[in-house]
Amino acid sequence: MAKSAASGSVARVFKLVKDEGVTMVDFKFMDFPGQWQHFSVPINQLKVSSFEEGFGFDGSSIRGWKAINESDMLIVPDPGTVFIDRFIEEKTISLTCDVFDPITKEKYERCPRNIAQKAEAYLASTGIADTAYFGAEAEFFIFDDVRFDTNEHSSYYHVDSVEGRWNSGREEMPNLGYKPRYKEGYFPVPPTDQLQDLRNEMTKNLIAVGLEVEAQHHEVATAGQSEIDLRFLPLLASADALLLFKYVVKNTARLRGKTVTFMPKPIFADNGSGMHVHQSLWKNGKTLFHGNRYANLSDMALHYIGGLLKHAPALCAITNPTTNSYKRLVPGFEAPVNLAYSQRNRSASVRIPMYSPSPKAKRIEFRCPDPACNPYLAFSALLLAGLDGVMNKIDPGEPLDKDIYDLEPEELKNVPSTPGSLDEALHALERDHDFLLRGDVFTEDVIDAWIQYKMDKEVKPMALRPHPYEFGLYYDV
Repeated sequence: MAKSAASGSVARVFKLVKDEGVTMVDFKFMDFPGQWQHFSVPINQLKVSSFEEGFGFDGSSIRGWKAINESDMLIVPDPGTVFIDRFIEEKTISLTCDVFDPITKEKYERCPRNIAQKAEAYLASTGIADTAYFGAEAEFFIFDDVRFDTNEHSSYYHVDSVEGRWNSGREEMPNLGYKPRYKEGYFPVPPTDQLQDLRNEMTKNLIAVGLEVEAQHHEVATAGQSEIDLRFLPLLASADALLLFKYVVKNTARLRGKTVTFMPKPIFADNGSGMHVHQSLWKNGKTLFHGNRYANLSDMALHYIGGLLKHAPALCAITNPTTNSYKRLVPGFEAPVNLAYSQRNRSASVRIPMYSPSPKAKRIEFRCPDPACNPYLAFSALLLAGLDGVMNKIDPGEPLDKDIYDLEPEELKNVPSTPGSLDEALHALERDHDFLLRGDVFTEDVIDAWIQYKMDKEVKPMALRPHPYEFGLYYDV
């Protein structure tokens, strides 16, 4: 950010404080796996110098960060991210922060926001483009109740929704019906869609914090699966917006006695929640993805697709970062498991939207990711994979415009697919990550820490625990 722009943003922060009678400041920053963290200070602690000197905190308890013997960290707020936090009773402004090492005064290597900033800087340094636009469609479920527990002798989960098809026969005094059938939640009007008013309230709150909403609707699954679409933004701003989006959606639901989850596959035998990521490269205000090739794409766009497809197994370790992610990435649920591209085929991992003939609308859509990902890491990795394709002119092969479910087995076996588990994806990342190291965007430390964290905290613990369904399969052996 230029100094004059930064100064203007800082002045705007203090004007907002004065105009709104703000009494508290909430600082939000990102942990390694992908959750916002925060702490607050009284407004008199915020000075103009705070936007350079920052605030100290203990980073030793933040997941994937410093050890206890090197715990002191700094957060420095970004004035351009200020908004009034509508979900805190005391009048509070919120600021998104970068994390710094207090000794070196350098941005912390494992700060996800730092990685996204380095990705944008690397793009500019290549001369290929000056802006990468990203637009993410994060699907989610709205439930009325959720309970779960796992211990040494039992394990269960239970989710419930007034919309859930399984509640068609429940005594609700009275049960008024209109429960969306499995896979038929897209797009029946109310009263079958019982969440229109709540999504409207979410939309209103998103607009109030400065986000531009394009549409909201029910999604395919029963039990309240929903989607609210934000307008595309440059990479860093888009990642910031996605975190704010999740914060607003979750808190709006909670105020209305509902709960939201961005977990990829919370319901068996119905569609999971994906996060299709639209991407395009621009230079000097002009799109670089429009051309006269397949689906009106440019050679650059096709090569970008080639990079995504080549590195897709490794990308999944970052864009689909949970063991639950691979309950969604299975054939038969419109899941984009096939590593191919198409202008219409929604089971292909890369789709080229054809809604508009405008060159400015030309983009590619990577359909594998899910909303459990850390958007700073995911968007950065996608950009680097695409740039690897552009720089090495990677051929994406022929498009797959046939109905994949009608393909003969002999033909289908030639179409590569996404990894079948988080373990498999992490091993792919271990083998294939040189493209992420370009421009020092990711580092070997970040890649190693990511793989180790996921293996130690998620893959291995899951492998150790009996699954409830195993009792149904094996108790009588």
